[in-house]
Amino acid sequence: MPKNKGKGGKNKKRGKNEADDEKRELIFKEDGQEYAQVQRMLGNGRCEAQCIDGTKRLCHIRGKMHKKVWIAVDDIILVGLRDYQDDKADVILKYMPDEARLLKAYKELPDNIRLNEGLGAGFDEDEHGFADNCVEFEDDIDRI
Repeated sequence: MPKNKGKGGKNKKRGKNEADDEKRELIFKEDGQEYAQVQRMLGNGRCEAQCIDGTKRLCHIRGKMHKKVWIAVDDIILVGLRDYQDDKADVILKYMPDEARLLKAYKELPDNIRLNEGLGAGFDEDEHGFADNCVEFEDDIDRI
């Protein structure tokens, strides 16, 4: 039986995305491009996204990003518009949450766009600062 040399296999492929945590330069849209927010994932490398210009488009995730950059619902993406099909677009870039907040601060994204902030997103707090759909615990531990 031949010995493994350690150059291939799935363990080599698993360690590819180590440089994702580094800060990268913020990329703004150019002509022929538009910002969009993912509405739903359709499978087969496609998603439905609501563009900032008000059009809902069917977006194709390009092969360079496929299975390397994971896109979820409510993510902010940069899409390339097609000249010959207005209702379809191609995903060029996925913005990280801090990059999306910067885009909103630079007024590139409108104020009505709700950014996906992680686990805390979607909770509406009442006057006490507690969300309606959270569990509240009593402070008195001695009663147990």
